[in-house]
Amino acid sequence: MQSTTYTYDETSDTLSISFAPGERATGVELTDHIILRINKAERRAIGMTVLDYSLVAQATEIGPRSFPLIGLMELSAEMRELVIDILRREPVNEIVALSAYTPSMSEQIPIIWLHPLTISA
Repeated sequence: MQSTTYTYDETSDTLSISFAPGERATGVELTDHIILRINKAERRAIGMTVLDYSLVAQATEIGPRSFPLIGLMELSAEMRELVIDILRREPVNEIVALSAYTPSMSEQIPIIWLHPLTISA
């Protein structure tokens, strides 16, 4: 397995994370700020892109800033299951965490946040 590479572009405030540099991938927009790139056939992550990284990574006084996984609603049930499985496994789970906001006992909204990372420009 190749090591994870991080590339931060300060001008665009974009963090690119690659688990398998150069491999073709399918992009899945998880939130307005986070795109996951996957190899569907092999059921594994190829990389991630975090737009507006400084905002997404910024902690609040209560805890990490989290975002609803609105992109999951656009996916088929099979693709949604695949994406959630990939998000829960290494190497992706070393970068992001998943949880659910439960506004009522019958409603559940999946959310995501970044683990603190040390990125040098």
